[in-house]
Amino acid sequence: MAPKRSTPTQTELSILDILWTRGPSTVREVHEVLSKTKPTGYTGVLKIMQIMAAKGSLRRHLEQRAHIYEAGQPPSQTKSQLVRDLMERAFSGSATQLVMHALAGKRASPEEIEEIRRILDDHEKRTK
Repeated sequence: MAPKRSTPTQTELSILDILWTRGPSTVREVHEVLSKTKPTGYTGVLKIMQIMAAKGSLRRHLEQRAHIYEAGQPPSQTKSQLVRDLMERAFSGSATQLVMHALAGKRASPEEIEEIRRILDDHEKRTK
């Protein structure tokens, strides 16, 4: 049975972002990138990545002496999961409330508004 994926923590998202950018990597490689932005111990990164592998958010390849880790799903799936979770927890499942609060929190550029309109138009066409 596949492990249930949970919402990633901020540290887990940082690790996933490194793996999405770099591709499959060792713990040492991930640690090197992480430690550039915040003090992090190697064993702490190792433990988090082992937990992430157990939860199914990372895959571990054991063929080499240094285990290689890769993200368990593409960034789009993880981001969709995060948005669904936020929408359920903070906005009682309302996409309208989520979007209204997102737009109220930061002024959207004309290009962003045009892209939002295009996405809404495409969504409307698909659901008719």
